[in-house]
Amino acid sequence: MINYICKYTPIDIVQFLGDTPLKIEPSVNGFDKADALMHPNMCTYSKAALEYILNSGLKNLILMNCCDSIKRLYDVLKETGNFNFLYIMDIPRKNNREAHEMMKNELYKFIHTYEVCFSKTFDETAFKKYMLIHENENEKISARGIKIALLGARCKPSVKKLIEDCGAHIAHDYTCTGKRRLYSKLSKDEDIMSWYAQNLLNQFPCMRMTNINKRSDTFRHFNDISGIIYHTVKFCDNYSFEYASLKNKSNIPILKIETDYTDQCEGQIRTRVEAFIESIKKSAAVPFKKDNKSQVIPHGIITAGIDSGSTSTNVVIMDDKKNMLSSSIVRTGSRSIDSAHKAFDEALSKARLKKEDINFIVSTGYGRVNIPFADLNVTEITCHGKGAFFIDKDIRTIIDIGGQDSKVIRLDESGNVTDFAMNDKCAAGTGRFLEMMARTLEIPLDSMGDESKGWKEEIAITSICTVFAESEVVSLVAQNKNKSDIIHGLNNCIAGKTIGLLDRVGRKSKYMMSGGVAKNSGVVRSLEEKLGEKIYIYDEPEIIGALGAALIALEKTIPL
Repeated sequence: MINYICKYTPIDIVQFLGDTPLKIEPSVNGFDKADALMHPNMCTYSKAALEYILNSGLKNLILMNCCDSIKRLYDVLKETGNFNFLYIMDIPRKNNREAHEMMKNELYKFIHTYEVCFSKTFDETAFKKYMLIHENENEKISARGIKIALLGARCKPSVKKLIEDCGAHIAHDYTCTGKRRLYSKLSKDEDIMSWYAQNLLNQFPCMRMTNINKRSDTFRHFNDISGIIYHTVKFCDNYSFEYASLKNKSNIPILKIETDYTDQCEGQIRTRVEAFIESIKKSAAVPFKKDNKSQVIPHGIITAGIDSGSTSTNVVIMDDKKNMLSSSIVRTGSRSIDSAHKAFDEALSKARLKKEDINFIVSTGYGRVNIPFADLNVTEITCHGKGAFFIDKDIRTIIDIGGQDSKVIRLDESGNVTDFAMNDKCAAGTGRFLEMMARTLEIPLDSMGDESKGWKEEIAITSICTVFAESEVVSLVAQNKNKSDIIHGLNNCIAGKTIGLLDRVGRKSKYMMSGGVAKNSGVVRSLEEKLGEKIYIYDEPEIIGALGAALIALEKTIPL
Protein backbone atom coordinates (compact mmCIF):
# COMPACT_ATOMS: atom_id res chain seq x y z
CA MET A 1 0.00 0.00 0.00
CA ILE A 2 1.27 3.46 -0.95
CA ASN A 3 -0.16 6.48 0.85
CA TYR A 4 -0.51 9.92 -0.73
CA ILE A 5 -2.21 13.28 -0.06
CA CYS A 6 -2.36 15.27 -3.32
CA LYS A 7 -4.57 14.97 -6.41
CA TYR A 8 -1.52 15.57 -8.61
CA THR A 9 0.00 12.28 -7.37
CA PRO A 10 0.51 9.77 -10.23
CA ILE A 11 -1.63 7.11 -8.58
CA ASP A 12 -2.42 5.47 -11.95
CA ILE A 13 1.25 4.49 -12.22
CA VAL A 14 1.17 3.08 -8.69
CA GLN A 15 -1.93 1.02 -9.51
CA PHE A 16 -0.44 -0.16 -12.79
CA LEU A 17 2.63 -1.40 -10.93
CA GLY A 18 0.42 -3.54 -8.72
CA ASP A 19 0.22 -1.46 -5.54
CA THR A 20 -2.80 0.14 -3.88
CA PRO A 21 -2.72 3.94 -3.48
CA LEU A 22 -4.58 5.20 -0.41
CA LYS A 23 -5.23 8.87 0.25
CA ILE A 24 -4.41 10.03 3.76
CA GLU A 25 -7.37 11.62 5.56
CA PRO A 26 -5.80 12.63 8.89
CA SER A 27 -8.04 12.45 11.94
CA VAL A 28 -6.32 13.68 15.09
CA ASN A 29 -7.25 15.07 18.51
CA GLY A 30 -4.27 17.38 18.77
CA PHE A 31 -0.72 18.09 17.66
CA ASP A 32 1.34 16.69 20.54
CA LYS A 33 4.10 15.28 18.32
CA ALA A 34 3.73 17.73 15.44
CA ASP A 35 4.11 20.79 17.67
CA ALA A 36 7.46 19.47 18.85
CA LEU A 37 8.69 19.07 15.27
CA MET A 38 7.06 21.99 13.42
CA HIS A 39 6.58 25.72 13.94
CA PRO A 40 3.33 26.55 15.80
CA ASN A 41 2.07 28.65 12.86
CA MET A 42 2.63 25.93 10.27
CA CYS A 43 -0.40 24.94 8.18
CA THR A 44 -2.60 22.81 10.42
CA TYR A 45 -3.21 20.28 7.65
CA SER A 46 0.51 19.50 7.40
CA LYS A 47 0.64 19.22 11.20
CA ALA A 48 -2.40 16.94 11.22
CA ALA A 49 -0.83 14.81 8.48
CA LEU A 50 2.42 14.59 10.45
CA GLU A 51 0.60 13.65 13.66
CA TYR A 52 -1.46 11.02 11.85
CA ILE A 53 1.51 9.54 9.97
CA LEU A 54 3.64 9.26 13.09
CA ASN A 55 0.80 7.69 15.09
CA SER A 56 -0.22 5.30 12.30
CA GLY A 57 3.26 4.04 11.52
CA LEU A 58 2.88 4.36 7.74
CA LYS A 59 5.84 3.02 5.80
CA ASN A 60 5.23 4.11 2.18
CA LEU A 61 4.37 7.68 1.27
CA ILE A 62 4.36 9.91 -1.83
CA LEU A 63 4.24 13.68 -1.35
CA MET A 64 3.92 16.42 -3.95
CA ASN A 65 5.99 19.56 -3.41
CA CYS A 66 2.96 21.85 -3.58
CA CYS A 67 3.86 24.31 -0.80
CA ASP A 68 6.40 25.11 1.90
CA SER A 69 4.36 23.26 4.54
CA ILE A 70 4.41 19.98 2.62
CA LYS A 71 8.13 20.41 1.94
CA ARG A 72 8.65 20.85 5.68
CA LEU A 73 6.50 17.77 6.30
CA TYR A 74 8.78 15.78 4.02
CA ASP A 75 11.92 17.08 5.76
CA VAL A 76 10.59 16.11 9.19
CA LEU A 77 9.49 12.66 8.06
CA LYS A 78 12.80 12.04 6.32
CA GLU A 79 14.67 12.74 9.55
CA THR A 80 12.72 9.99 11.34
CA GLY A 81 14.08 7.28 9.01
CA ASN A 82 10.98 5.18 9.58
CA PHE A 83 9.97 4.70 5.94
CA ASN A 84 10.50 1.98 3.36
CA PHE A 85 9.57 4.44 0.61
CA LEU A 86 9.33 8.20 1.08
CA TYR A 87 9.30 10.33 -2.05
CA ILE A 88 8.51 13.96 -2.82
CA MET A 89 7.87 14.97 -6.42
CA ASP A 90 8.32 18.47 -7.77
CA ILE A 91 5.42 19.75 -9.83
CA PRO A 92 5.48 22.89 -11.98
CA ARG A 93 3.37 25.88 -11.04
CA LYS A 94 2.47 26.58 -14.67
CA ASN A 95 0.47 24.60 -17.19
CA ASN A 96 2.13 25.05 -20.58
CA ARG A 97 4.30 23.04 -22.96
CA GLU A 98 7.46 23.53 -20.89
CA ALA A 99 5.60 22.56 -17.71
CA HIS A 100 4.26 19.40 -19.37
CA GLU A 101 7.80 18.39 -20.31
CA MET A 102 9.03 19.10 -16.80
CA MET A 103 6.21 17.02 -15.31
CA LYS A 104 7.02 14.20 -17.71
CA ASN A 105 10.64 14.17 -16.54
CA GLU A 106 9.50 14.20 -12.90
CA LEU A 107 7.32 11.18 -13.63
CA TYR A 108 10.28 9.30 -15.07
CA LYS A 109 12.37 10.14 -11.97
CA PHE A 110 9.59 8.87 -9.74
CA ILE A 111 9.22 5.66 -11.75
CA HIS A 112 12.95 4.95 -11.60
CA THR A 113 13.06 5.41 -7.82
CA TYR A 114 9.97 3.23 -7.45
CA GLU A 115 11.43 0.47 -9.62
CA VAL A 116 14.65 0.40 -7.59
CA CYS A 117 12.88 0.40 -4.23
CA PHE A 118 10.29 -2.28 -5.01
CA SER A 119 12.18 -4.29 -7.65
CA LYS A 120 9.52 -3.70 -10.28
CA THR A 121 9.68 -2.85 -13.98
CA PHE A 122 7.60 -0.16 -15.65
CA ASP A 123 6.49 -0.99 -19.22
CA GLU A 124 5.39 2.18 -21.01
CA THR A 125 3.49 0.33 -23.76
CA ALA A 126 1.62 -1.78 -21.23
CA PHE A 127 0.82 1.35 -19.19
CA LYS A 128 -0.74 2.93 -22.27
CA LYS A 129 -2.98 -0.10 -22.78
CA TYR A 130 -3.87 0.07 -19.09
CA MET A 131 -4.91 3.72 -19.34
CA LEU A 132 -6.93 3.17 -22.53
CA ILE A 133 -9.32 0.88 -20.68
CA HIS A 134 -9.56 2.92 -17.45
CA GLU A 135 -11.88 5.86 -17.98
CA ASN A 136 -13.18 8.30 -15.41
CA GLU A 137 -16.55 7.54 -13.92
CA ASN A 138 -19.07 10.34 -13.93
CA GLU A 139 -20.32 11.53 -10.59
CA LYS A 140 -24.02 11.01 -10.02
CA ILE A 141 -25.73 14.14 -8.75
CA SER A 142 -28.36 13.38 -6.16
CA ALA A 143 -31.46 15.52 -5.79
CA ARG A 144 -31.45 15.02 -2.02
CA GLY A 145 -31.31 18.25 -0.02
CA ILE A 146 -30.46 21.69 -1.27
CA LYS A 147 -27.50 21.78 -3.63
CA ILE A 148 -24.34 23.59 -2.62
CA ALA A 149 -20.82 23.94 -3.96
CA LEU A 150 -17.94 23.12 -1.63
CA LEU A 151 -14.89 25.20 -2.46
CA GLY A 152 -11.51 26.04 -0.98
CA ALA A 153 -8.81 24.02 0.74
CA ARG A 154 -8.76 20.28 1.41
CA CYS A 155 -11.67 19.19 3.57
CA LYS A 156 -12.07 16.22 5.91
CA PRO A 157 -14.65 13.57 4.96
CA SER A 158 -16.26 14.05 8.38
CA VAL A 159 -16.86 17.74 7.60
CA LYS A 160 -18.43 16.80 4.26
CA LYS A 161 -20.66 14.32 6.07
CA LEU A 162 -21.60 17.03 8.56
CA ILE A 163 -22.71 19.26 5.68
CA GLU A 164 -24.81 16.45 4.21
CA ASP A 165 -26.30 15.69 7.65
CA CYS A 166 -27.36 19.33 7.95
CA GLY A 167 -29.63 18.93 4.92
CA ALA A 168 -27.40 19.94 2.01
CA HIS A 169 -26.13 17.98 -0.97
CA ILE A 170 -22.61 18.75 -2.20
CA ALA A 171 -23.34 19.03 -5.91
CA HIS A 172 -19.85 20.33 -6.72
CA ASP A 173 -16.69 19.60 -4.76
CA TYR A 174 -13.78 21.75 -5.91
CA THR A 175 -11.67 21.43 -2.78
CA CYS A 176 -8.24 19.78 -2.85
CA THR A 177 -9.94 16.56 -1.82
CA GLY A 178 -12.59 16.74 -4.54
CA LYS A 179 -12.87 14.06 -7.18
CA ARG A 180 -9.69 13.62 -9.27
CA ARG A 181 -10.19 13.64 -13.04
CA LEU A 182 -8.10 13.18 -16.17
CA TYR A 183 -10.01 15.30 -18.67
CA SER A 184 -8.80 14.53 -22.23
CA LYS A 185 -9.32 11.17 -23.92
CA LEU A 186 -6.19 9.18 -24.72
CA SER A 187 -5.75 8.36 -28.41
CA LYS A 188 -3.86 5.31 -29.65
CA ASP A 189 -1.22 7.43 -31.43
CA GLU A 190 -0.47 9.68 -28.47
CA ASP A 191 2.67 9.49 -26.36
CA ILE A 192 1.40 8.10 -23.09
CA MET A 193 3.77 9.90 -20.72
CA SER A 194 3.25 13.28 -22.40
CA TRP A 195 -0.51 12.77 -22.27
CA TYR A 196 -0.41 11.69 -18.64
CA ALA A 197 1.78 14.61 -17.55
CA GLN A 198 -0.48 17.08 -19.35
CA ASN A 199 -3.63 15.61 -17.84
CA LEU A 200 -2.28 15.71 -14.31
CA LEU A 201 -1.62 19.44 -14.75
CA ASN A 202 -4.94 20.04 -16.53
CA GLN A 203 -6.93 19.19 -13.42
CA PHE A 204 -8.88 21.90 -11.62
CA PRO A 205 -5.98 24.06 -10.41
CA CYS A 206 -5.09 24.43 -6.76
CA MET A 207 -4.13 27.85 -5.43
CA ARG A 208 -0.41 27.08 -5.76
CA MET A 209 -0.64 27.26 -9.56
CA THR A 210 0.38 30.46 -11.34
CA ASN A 211 -2.73 30.64 -13.53
CA ILE A 212 -5.92 30.07 -11.54
CA ASN A 213 -8.34 31.64 -14.03
CA LYS A 214 -9.99 28.25 -14.47
CA ARG A 215 -11.10 28.45 -10.84
CA SER A 216 -12.91 31.78 -11.15
CA ASP A 217 -14.33 30.83 -14.58
CA THR A 218 -15.82 27.66 -13.09
CA PHE A 219 -17.26 29.46 -10.07
CA ARG A 220 -18.80 32.11 -12.30
CA HIS A 221 -20.95 29.57 -14.12
CA PHE A 222 -22.59 27.94 -11.13
CA ASN A 223 -26.30 27.94 -11.95
CA ASP A 224 -27.66 24.87 -10.19
CA ILE A 225 -26.77 25.61 -6.58
CA SER A 226 -28.37 27.50 -3.71
CA GLY A 227 -25.23 28.34 -1.76
CA ILE A 228 -21.46 28.03 -1.46
CA ILE A 229 -19.53 26.71 1.52
CA TYR A 230 -15.92 27.83 1.34
CA HIS A 231 -13.51 25.85 3.49
CA THR A 232 -10.14 27.13 4.64
CA VAL A 233 -7.43 25.59 6.82
CA LYS A 234 -5.88 27.53 9.65
CA PHE A 235 -2.58 29.19 8.65
CA CYS A 236 -3.21 28.60 4.93
CA ASP A 237 -3.65 32.13 3.59
CA ASN A 238 -4.07 31.48 -0.14
CA TYR A 239 -7.63 30.28 0.11
CA SER A 240 -8.65 33.06 2.48
CA PHE A 241 -7.70 35.58 -0.19
CA GLU A 242 -9.78 33.76 -2.79
CA TYR A 243 -12.78 33.64 -0.43
CA ALA A 244 -12.65 37.42 0.08
CA SER A 245 -12.60 37.98 -3.68
CA LEU A 246 -15.38 35.48 -4.32
CA LYS A 247 -17.63 36.93 -1.63
CA ASN A 248 -17.37 40.42 -3.13
CA LYS A 249 -18.23 39.19 -6.64
CA SER A 250 -20.73 36.38 -6.05
CA ASN A 251 -24.47 36.88 -5.72
CA ILE A 252 -24.88 33.38 -4.29
CA PRO A 253 -25.05 33.00 -0.49
CA ILE A 254 -21.62 32.00 0.76
CA LEU A 255 -20.35 30.72 4.10
CA LYS A 256 -16.72 30.50 5.13
CA ILE A 257 -15.71 27.79 7.59
CA GLU A 258 -12.18 27.35 8.88
CA THR A 259 -10.92 24.19 10.55
CA ASP A 260 -7.61 23.21 12.10
CA TYR A 261 -8.05 19.57 11.02
CA THR A 262 -8.57 18.29 14.55
CA ASP A 263 -11.66 16.32 15.51
CA GLN A 264 -12.64 18.92 18.12
CA CYS A 265 -13.18 21.70 15.57
CA GLU A 266 -16.16 19.96 13.97
CA GLY A 267 -18.43 20.88 16.87
CA GLN A 268 -17.46 24.51 16.36
CA ILE A 269 -18.56 24.59 12.73
CA ARG A 270 -21.83 22.67 13.05
CA THR A 271 -23.75 25.75 14.20
CA ARG A 272 -22.37 27.79 11.29
CA VAL A 273 -23.28 25.17 8.69
CA GLU A 274 -26.74 24.51 10.13
CA ALA A 275 -27.50 28.24 10.32
CA PHE A 276 -26.35 28.72 6.73
CA ILE A 277 -28.51 25.86 5.49
CA GLU A 278 -31.47 27.18 7.49
CA SER A 279 -31.04 30.62 5.95
CA ILE A 280 -31.32 29.32 2.37
CA LYS A 281 -33.75 26.46 2.87
CA LYS A 282 -37.45 27.02 2.45
CA SER A 283 -39.25 26.17 5.67
CA ALA A 284 -41.45 23.12 5.46
CA ALA A 285 -44.55 23.03 7.63
CA VAL A 286 -44.53 20.31 10.28
CA PRO A 287 -47.99 18.90 10.99
CA PHE A 288 -49.31 19.15 14.54
CA LYS A 289 -49.17 15.70 16.16
CA LYS A 290 -51.98 14.77 18.49
CA ASP A 291 -50.73 11.32 19.34
CA ASN A 292 -48.36 12.45 22.07
CA LYS A 293 -49.90 15.82 22.94
CA SER A 294 -52.98 16.81 24.92
CA GLN A 295 -56.27 16.30 23.10
CA VAL A 296 -57.67 19.35 24.88
CA ILE A 297 -56.21 22.73 23.99
CA PRO A 298 -57.73 25.19 26.48
CA HIS A 299 -55.62 28.13 25.35
CA GLY A 300 -55.45 27.31 21.64
CA ILE A 301 -52.08 26.33 20.23
CA ILE A 302 -49.22 26.97 22.64
CA THR A 303 -45.55 26.60 21.83
CA ALA A 304 -42.27 26.88 23.69
CA GLY A 305 -38.76 27.88 22.76
CA ILE A 306 -35.80 26.65 24.82
CA ASP A 307 -32.40 28.29 24.42
CA SER A 308 -29.80 26.03 26.03
CA GLY A 309 -26.71 28.20 26.31
CA SER A 310 -23.40 27.74 28.07
CA THR A 311 -24.19 30.28 30.81
CA SER A 312 -27.97 30.42 30.99
CA THR A 313 -30.91 28.33 29.82
CA ASN A 314 -33.86 30.43 28.72
CA VAL A 315 -37.46 29.49 27.95
CA VAL A 316 -40.32 31.41 26.33
CA ILE A 317 -43.89 30.13 26.13
CA MET A 318 -46.15 31.72 23.50
CA ASP A 319 -49.75 31.36 22.34
CA ASP A 320 -51.04 31.33 18.78
CA LYS A 321 -51.75 35.07 18.95
CA LYS A 322 -48.00 35.56 19.47
CA ASN A 323 -48.49 36.70 23.05
CA MET A 324 -45.66 35.78 25.39
CA LEU A 325 -47.31 33.87 28.22
CA SER A 326 -44.18 33.49 30.32
CA SER A 327 -40.41 33.30 30.27
CA SER A 328 -37.67 31.99 32.52
CA ILE A 329 -33.92 32.28 32.85
CA VAL A 330 -31.90 29.82 34.91
CA ARG A 331 -28.19 29.30 35.29
CA THR A 332 -26.90 26.43 33.13
CA GLY A 333 -25.41 23.85 35.43
CA SER A 334 -23.14 20.90 34.83
CA ARG A 335 -25.88 19.06 32.87
CA SER A 336 -27.70 21.01 30.18
CA ILE A 337 -30.67 18.63 30.26
CA ASP A 338 -31.27 19.32 33.98
CA SER A 339 -31.11 23.07 33.37
CA ALA A 340 -33.55 22.73 30.47
CA HIS A 341 -36.05 20.85 32.64
CA LYS A 342 -35.71 23.41 35.43
CA ALA A 343 -36.20 26.42 33.14
CA PHE A 344 -39.10 24.75 31.32
CA ASP A 345 -40.87 23.81 34.56
CA GLU A 346 -40.41 27.35 35.86
CA ALA A 347 -41.91 28.87 32.68
CA LEU A 348 -44.84 26.41 32.82
CA SER A 349 -45.50 27.34 36.43
CA LYS A 350 -45.52 31.05 35.63
CA ALA A 351 -48.00 30.47 32.78
CA ARG A 352 -50.08 28.06 34.91
CA LEU A 353 -49.70 25.38 32.29
CA LYS A 354 -48.71 21.73 32.16
CA LYS A 355 -46.24 20.15 29.80
CA GLU A 356 -49.14 18.43 28.03
CA ASP A 357 -50.56 21.86 27.11
CA ILE A 358 -47.52 22.68 24.95
CA ASN A 359 -48.12 21.66 21.37
CA PHE A 360 -44.66 22.14 19.88
CA ILE A 361 -41.21 22.79 21.34
CA VAL A 362 -38.18 24.14 19.48
CA SER A 363 -34.75 24.02 21.11
CA THR A 364 -31.80 26.20 20.21
CA GLY A 365 -28.37 27.09 21.57
CA TYR A 366 -25.31 24.88 22.03
CA GLY A 367 -27.25 22.30 24.03
CA ARG A 368 -30.18 22.15 21.59
CA VAL A 369 -29.53 18.57 20.44
CA ASN A 370 -29.47 17.31 24.03
CA ILE A 371 -33.06 18.24 24.88
CA PRO A 372 -35.03 15.03 24.20
CA PHE A 373 -38.48 16.54 24.75
CA ALA A 374 -38.01 19.13 21.96
CA ASP A 375 -39.78 18.46 18.66
CA LEU A 376 -37.21 20.30 16.57
CA ASN A 377 -33.84 21.97 17.08
CA VAL A 378 -32.81 25.12 15.21
CA THR A 379 -29.57 27.09 15.41
CA GLU A 380 -29.35 30.17 17.58
CA ILE A 381 -28.45 32.23 14.49
CA THR A 382 -31.88 31.68 12.98
CA CYS A 383 -33.67 31.98 16.32
CA HIS A 384 -32.00 35.27 17.31
CA GLY A 385 -32.85 36.68 13.90
CA LYS A 386 -36.48 35.62 14.25
CA GLY A 387 -36.79 36.94 17.80
CA ALA A 388 -35.13 40.29 17.12
CA PHE A 389 -37.23 40.99 14.03
CA PHE A 390 -40.40 40.13 15.92
CA ILE A 391 -39.57 42.73 18.55
CA ASP A 392 -38.58 45.44 16.08
CA LYS A 393 -39.08 45.17 12.30
CA ASP A 394 -36.41 47.83 11.73
CA ILE A 395 -33.60 45.71 13.19
CA ARG A 396 -30.99 44.89 10.54
CA THR A 397 -28.01 43.87 12.67
CA ILE A 398 -27.98 41.79 15.85
CA ILE A 399 -24.96 41.74 18.13
CA ASP A 400 -25.26 38.72 20.38
CA ILE A 401 -22.64 38.26 23.09
CA GLY A 402 -23.31 35.17 25.14
CA GLY A 403 -21.43 33.10 27.65
CA GLN A 404 -18.93 31.45 25.34
CA ASP A 405 -19.26 33.05 21.95
CA SER A 406 -20.03 36.27 20.12
CA LYS A 407 -21.93 36.54 16.89
CA VAL A 408 -23.16 39.24 14.54
CA ILE A 409 -26.25 38.54 12.41
CA ARG A 410 -27.47 40.54 9.42
CA LEU A 411 -31.17 40.61 8.49
CA ASP A 412 -32.93 41.77 5.36
CA GLU A 413 -36.17 43.78 5.17
CA SER A 414 -38.19 40.58 5.66
CA GLY A 415 -36.25 39.45 8.71
CA ASN A 416 -34.34 36.69 6.91
CA VAL A 417 -30.74 36.01 7.91
CA THR A 418 -28.52 37.13 5.04
CA ASP A 419 -25.11 36.85 6.68
CA PHE A 420 -23.50 36.16 10.03
CA ALA A 421 -20.11 35.92 11.68
CA MET A 422 -19.06 34.11 14.85
CA ASN A 423 -15.94 34.17 16.95
CA ASP A 424 -13.92 30.99 16.90
CA LYS A 425 -12.66 28.93 19.83
CA CYS A 426 -11.35 31.90 21.81
CA ALA A 427 -13.62 33.13 24.64
CA ALA A 428 -12.28 36.71 24.55
CA GLY A 429 -15.06 39.28 24.61
CA THR A 430 -17.73 36.90 25.88
CA GLY A 431 -19.59 36.51 29.15
CA ARG A 432 -16.97 34.08 30.42
CA PHE A 433 -14.33 36.73 29.77
CA LEU A 434 -16.20 39.24 31.94
CA GLU A 435 -16.80 36.65 34.67
CA MET A 436 -13.11 35.94 34.91
CA MET A 437 -12.24 39.64 35.03
CA ALA A 438 -14.87 40.28 37.71
CA ARG A 439 -13.33 37.56 39.88
CA THR A 440 -9.87 39.00 39.31
CA LEU A 441 -11.07 42.48 40.31
CA GLU A 442 -13.09 41.01 43.20
CA ILE A 443 -16.35 42.73 42.29
CA PRO A 444 -19.79 41.31 41.46
CA LEU A 445 -20.31 40.74 37.74
CA ASP A 446 -23.61 42.66 37.82
CA SER A 447 -21.92 45.81 39.11
CA MET A 448 -19.25 46.06 36.41
CA GLY A 449 -21.38 48.32 34.20
CA ASP A 450 -22.06 50.87 36.94
CA GLU A 451 -18.49 50.63 38.22
CA SER A 452 -17.09 51.74 34.86
CA LYS A 453 -19.12 54.97 34.75
CA GLY A 454 -16.62 56.86 36.89
CA TRP A 455 -13.56 56.12 34.74
CA LYS A 456 -10.97 58.86 34.30
CA GLU A 457 -7.83 57.33 32.81
CA GLU A 458 -7.82 55.72 29.35
CA ILE A 459 -6.30 52.27 29.79
CA ALA A 460 -5.77 49.95 26.84
CA ILE A 461 -6.11 46.20 27.34
CA THR A 462 -4.09 44.94 24.39
CA SER A 463 -4.45 41.15 24.71
CA ILE A 464 -7.39 39.52 22.96
CA CYS A 465 -6.71 36.22 24.74
CA THR A 466 -8.71 35.80 27.97
CA VAL A 467 -5.75 34.36 29.87
CA PHE A 468 -3.31 37.05 28.73
CA ALA A 469 -5.88 39.80 29.33
CA GLU A 470 -6.28 38.56 32.90
CA SER A 471 -2.51 38.84 33.33
CA GLU A 472 -2.71 42.45 32.12
CA VAL A 473 -5.47 43.17 34.64
CA VAL A 474 -3.44 41.63 37.47
CA SER A 475 -0.51 43.82 36.44
CA LEU A 476 -2.71 46.93 36.39
CA VAL A 477 -4.05 46.12 39.85
CA ALA A 478 -0.46 45.83 41.06
CA GLN A 479 0.12 49.33 39.68
CA ASN A 480 -2.77 50.62 41.84
CA LYS A 481 -4.87 51.58 38.84
CA ASN A 482 -8.51 52.40 39.62
CA LYS A 483 -10.96 49.58 39.05
CA SER A 484 -13.26 51.85 37.08
CA ASP A 485 -10.44 52.67 34.65
CA ILE A 486 -9.50 49.01 34.27
CA ILE A 487 -13.13 48.01 33.63
CA HIS A 488 -13.48 50.79 31.07
CA GLY A 489 -10.40 49.38 29.33
CA LEU A 490 -11.98 45.91 29.36
CA ASN A 491 -15.20 47.31 27.91
CA ASN A 492 -13.26 48.94 25.08
CA CYS A 493 -11.39 45.69 24.49
CA ILE A 494 -14.68 43.78 24.12
CA ALA A 495 -16.17 46.53 21.95
CA GLY A 496 -13.13 46.54 19.67
CA LYS A 497 -13.25 42.78 19.16
CA THR A 498 -17.00 42.95 18.50
CA ILE A 499 -16.60 45.74 15.95
CA GLY A 500 -14.05 43.58 14.14
CA LEU A 501 -16.63 40.81 13.99
CA LEU A 502 -19.29 43.28 12.88
CA ASP A 503 -17.15 44.57 10.02
CA ARG A 504 -16.94 41.05 8.61
CA VAL A 505 -20.64 41.20 7.72
CA GLY A 506 -20.82 44.97 7.18
CA ARG A 507 -22.40 47.67 9.31
CA LYS A 508 -26.09 48.33 8.86
CA SER A 509 -28.45 49.92 11.35
CA LYS A 510 -30.74 49.55 13.23
CA TYR A 511 -28.73 47.59 15.80
CA MET A 512 -29.95 45.32 18.57
CA MET A 513 -27.81 43.70 21.23
CA SER A 514 -28.86 40.40 22.78
CA GLY A 515 -27.31 37.98 25.24
CA GLY A 516 -26.29 38.42 28.86
CA VAL A 517 -23.53 40.94 28.09
CA ALA A 518 -26.20 43.31 26.79
CA LYS A 519 -27.04 43.91 30.47
CA ASN A 520 -23.58 45.38 30.98
CA SER A 521 -24.13 49.10 30.42
CA GLY A 522 -20.40 49.75 30.17
CA VAL A 523 -19.91 47.40 27.23
CA VAL A 524 -23.00 48.80 25.53
CA ARG A 525 -21.71 52.38 25.91
CA SER A 526 -18.32 51.45 24.46
CA LEU A 527 -19.97 49.76 21.51
CA GLU A 528 -22.25 52.74 20.89
CA GLU A 529 -19.26 55.09 20.93
CA LYS A 530 -17.46 53.00 18.32
CA LEU A 531 -20.59 52.62 16.20
CA GLY A 532 -21.60 56.25 16.51
CA GLU A 533 -25.25 55.41 17.22
CA LYS A 534 -27.56 53.90 19.82
CA ILE A 535 -28.08 50.18 20.20
CA TYR A 536 -31.54 48.86 20.99
CA ILE A 537 -31.65 46.69 24.14
CA TYR A 538 -34.79 44.66 24.81
CA ASP A 539 -36.16 44.53 28.36
CA GLU A 540 -34.77 41.02 28.77
CA PRO A 541 -32.02 40.53 26.13
CA GLU A 542 -31.22 36.96 27.20
CA ILE A 543 -34.53 35.54 25.93
CA ILE A 544 -34.26 36.72 22.30
CA GLY A 545 -33.12 33.27 21.12
CA ALA A 546 -35.84 31.45 23.07
CA LEU A 547 -38.42 33.93 21.74
CA GLY A 548 -37.32 33.19 18.18
CA ALA A 549 -37.50 29.45 18.87
CA ALA A 550 -41.08 29.80 20.16
CA LEU A 551 -42.02 31.76 17.03
CA ILE A 552 -40.54 29.09 14.79
CA ALA A 553 -42.51 26.49 16.74
CA LEU A 554 -45.68 28.43 15.91
CA GLU A 555 -44.77 28.49 12.22
CA LYS A 556 -44.15 24.75 12.27
CA THR A 557 -47.39 23.85 14.03
CA ILE A 558 -50.45 23.34 11.85
CA PRO A 559 -53.57 21.76 13.41
CA LEU A 560 -54.93 18.83 11.46
